[in-house]
Amino acid sequence: MSDTLNGEDKLGAVLFQVQEDLRKLKCSLENITTNERGNTLDIQALDDAIGKTESIIRKHAEDHLKAVTKQVLVLPRIEDFEKNKQIPKWKPALDSVPDVRPQREDLPGPSPGEKHKSALTMRLLCNPTHPNNRAILHQKFGISLPDVNKRSINAGKHQRITTRPVVSLPAIEPKGRNSLATPEEDMGTDTSFLHASIQPKAASLHPRDDSYSSKKGSRSRGHKQLKLETEPRSTCKGSEYTPFCTKTPPPSTASTSVDHKGMMQGTNNLIPKSPQNSPVDVLVNISKYPFTIINGQINPMAADFCHFKQSFSLCWSSVIDALEALTKLLRDFAVPLAKVSGECLLEFSHSLDTGWKKTPPVIGLLTVLENWEEVSDLVLRPGQRYKGEGGMEAAAIHIQSCWRRYLARTAYLSHCRSKWAAGIIAVSWLLHSQRIHVREALQARRFRQLENQRSRAQHLAANWKHIQSSKRTIIHIPSLGYSQRQRRHLRKIDILQNVQTGRLCDVRDENVEVIYVCPRHLGDDILHYYASLLKLDEATVEEDTGTAQASSFSISRFIILTPEAVDYFPTHNMCLSTLLKYSPRTLKRIRNLIQGKQAYIVGGVAHVDDLAVADELGVPILAPEPAISQLYSTKSGGKTIFTVAEVDVPPGQGDIYSLNQLHETLARLMTQNIDVQRWLFKMDSEHGSRGTASCDVCHLSCYKGALQESHRYGPELWRTERIQESVLPRYLDEIPEWLARYAQPAKTSRYSTWACFLETFLRQGGVVEAYPPSDSVTCLTVDLLLEPSGEVTMLSCGDQLHGSCQLEAIGSTVPQTSVQPETLQSICMRVGQACLQRLIVGYVSVDLATFLNCNTMEQKVWAIDLDLTYSDQLAMTQMLLMVTGGTLNFRTGCLEVPMPNREKCCELQTAAKPPVVHRYAVIGSHLFHSNLSMLYHNVFLMVCKAHGIGFNTKRKQGTIFAVYDGSERCRMGMIAVSEDLQGALVTFARNLSVIHQEISPSKMQGETNFKDLIKEIQDVLQMTVQNKMRAVDDKPAS
Repeated sequence: MSDTLNGEDKLGAVLFQVQEDLRKLKCSLENITTNERGNTLDIQALDDAIGKTESIIRKHAEDHLKAVTKQVLVLPRIEDFEKNKQIPKWKPALDSVPDVRPQREDLPGPSPGEKHKSALTMRLLCNPTHPNNRAILHQKFGISLPDVNKRSINAGKHQRITTRPVVSLPAIEPKGRNSLATPEEDMGTDTSFLHASIQPKAASLHPRDDSYSSKKGSRSRGHKQLKLETEPRSTCKGSEYTPFCTKTPPPSTASTSVDHKGMMQGTNNLIPKSPQNSPVDVLVNISKYPFTIINGQINPMAADFCHFKQSFSLCWSSVIDALEALTKLLRDFAVPLAKVSGECLLEFSHSLDTGWKKTPPVIGLLTVLENWEEVSDLVLRPGQRYKGEGGMEAAAIHIQSCWRRYLARTAYLSHCRSKWAAGIIAVSWLLHSQRIHVREALQARRFRQLENQRSRAQHLAANWKHIQSSKRTIIHIPSLGYSQRQRRHLRKIDILQNVQTGRLCDVRDENVEVIYVCPRHLGDDILHYYASLLKLDEATVEEDTGTAQASSFSISRFIILTPEAVDYFPTHNMCLSTLLKYSPRTLKRIRNLIQGKQAYIVGGVAHVDDLAVADELGVPILAPEPAISQLYSTKSGGKTIFTVAEVDVPPGQGDIYSLNQLHETLARLMTQNIDVQRWLFKMDSEHGSRGTASCDVCHLSCYKGALQESHRYGPELWRTERIQESVLPRYLDEIPEWLARYAQPAKTSRYSTWACFLETFLRQGGVVEAYPPSDSVTCLTVDLLLEPSGEVTMLSCGDQLHGSCQLEAIGSTVPQTSVQPETLQSICMRVGQACLQRLIVGYVSVDLATFLNCNTMEQKVWAIDLDLTYSDQLAMTQMLLMVTGGTLNFRTGCLEVPMPNREKCCELQTAAKPPVVHRYAVIGSHLFHSNLSMLYHNVFLMVCKAHGIGFNTKRKQGTIFAVYDGSERCRMGMIAVSEDLQGALVTFARNLSVIHQEISPSKMQGETNFKDLIKEIQDVLQMTVQNKMRAVDDKPAS
């Protein structure tokens, strides 16, 4: 038996070899052309003969192979015949049947007779049970079908069952009009799903293809659709349906290559496997025209490709473009094996002709492959393109393009940076030029304003006597023109600027009219309070109805105006002059009020915007120039003035800007003034006690030794530098640590530690000076008017009252009683003349300190501070003089108040001069209590009246209040007037105590300085009593 099979195999190989030789001969004859005696040989006849012989040999070879291999006539197992009620039908090999359908719509259609004959033939071909089926198949296509009954006898001997792996591919839906599908329909049972199990399933021998029908109207379609009736199923619950397609190999021929077999075996990894090997229903999608592409090359003599080409020869012109694009893609990406579905390729080619661009998309090309998943993974693999055809050139091109792109990108970014830099430079230059232009314009404008102020100041000085004796208008602008840094740290600067509302009392001179610029909007209750206080019953209230939101209170001789810029800049802490500068409506109102009148401005702390306001109004300022004021308002500048005036000043040194200078200066001063117990450090630009710190020398370990040496040498020898050199190094060694540990700022709310204070002190510069070496030190403030004509006038003087900080004054007693009037007047005159020599005019405030020298028991007076501004004490003194009608006699140091005549005079009797009495007053300009905000001003005044707190106009004594704002109502001023100083102090302390008890419940005491001031007044009262007792004791002795 084995010999017979071997012989048959050799015969088939011989037939196949003969067929192959004929094909090669035919291919070689097509390229041969000879010329013999001028005539061309006719090769066509030889070609036809070879082709005919080749077809006959191919037919016999196929019949022989079919008989030997028995691969087509696969019969089911005997068990299947018992299960199936229907006899399976044989499936003919129709792959070689040419496609007779029209491939283009523009082809001429067949005649009606040919249509009917063709339809009848197709019905017979599709019905294998018809008697004429075999004859028509043999006649039309040359196919001889075997006899099923004869074949079934020996089926058990040579039966071979072929199985193919199941491949999962997405279902390809037909697109366009010219789409093809390959359905299979079984008669009787539903075979649209195959079980993907190991057991093979018998193939049906009699398939029925209903793709060709003779229905009318089908000619409008170029290709008839073959419908695949399937029912989708899900492989598992809850998961999406995944279609599976089974691949059937092309008809077995001797031309099937070994590579093709290896490719089909390589797809076994796509078989869905289950751990339990349970059968899975899959979708049948059998391609009738598959062929393979190996390494991007198509074997034109392969049976599967020839079968595909022969089947679609009529539309081959459209298929060839897509096929060439596909093969090029596979060559470019070095795809070793690709299985192409002929139907999908045909469908893609038609869609390419109708809708796609000239270059087909890669995704569309991959969809025609049966193993598209494997190919797509390979195509998408990085660097795969450079392994295929032209990979070296593509890699070189890609590298060159990347490099050129990098160079272009780098050049572009460099260009962009250069362009950006050029733009920034240009914009910066334009801004710089514009800034310089604006700065120059501002400088020119301020210089022009300064020149105008100088000319107006000269006119004011020349006509001062005349202006003082005639009607005039005083424009009061209580502005705090501190630097921006200082103003930024000031809380409620608007209230601090409005503390000097007592300036309104300048109207006590009948020739004076006052325009008071207020930094806050005052309520009607405050306006009526000041109207009644000034006893101007004819006053009328006038509200500004202009668009500017500037409240005004107009009376016959004074008016209160609030700039509209107060509402525009509520949180900028601007000084009042700056706010008025940016308030054009208020400026216009002031110009209208002073038109045709003699007027001048009385400001506060000098600021450059004062010049702008004065230039806008066209009036002079009774103050020095801002530059001069800023120079001599510092602590160092004040010491310079006092030195020139030849008045006593505390030992010290100014203009200190470095730490070494501070240590050396302090060591030298401490050595020279061994009796000083405390040293003060004052910043140049700060005001009050905000920029002051102190340190006691008792904490120095070397101080006791230095004090013993000074006593040993005596005061005269101790002043020599040779003796002091033994103590000076010890001071230098201990001073740094001494300052770091024991130096304390006076107000920790601004500078919490010595390190913070020292940093600002060295940056701004400052002064080191001694605190008076006495247990009883009295500070007093004297206000001077330096008239432009060159005269010095004393306006106010009072002994200071302190609160919690001994270096900050919150009140005073008027008149002062601590210094002899002649001594005080002499000091003030010398200071005033020194100021006039430096072009300082206007209002000046001088702070003095007096104490008894422990060694000589003589009273000493030191000049400690100089403020070139209108002081708060002067404003409260003006209110005191207004309500009492008195005057300050600086020669006697008394407040003289005229008393009204109680007896009526006769008409013939001349009016006698009213008697003059002395009064003493206690002034508190910075009284603070947080609970005051709970009461409105009218309610507060009623409470005070209920407790007997008020002013008696007949006796010219009592209490007067100064209110500053109507919104917060936490700050106020108070003046207590009495016949003697002790009575004024007691009245002032009693008033504070009553007010505190009325507005402060037991559980809400609030923040206040009332208690500290009451304690200070008690100390002053005790000292007053001691002084009186000492004076009584001294009289009998004298």
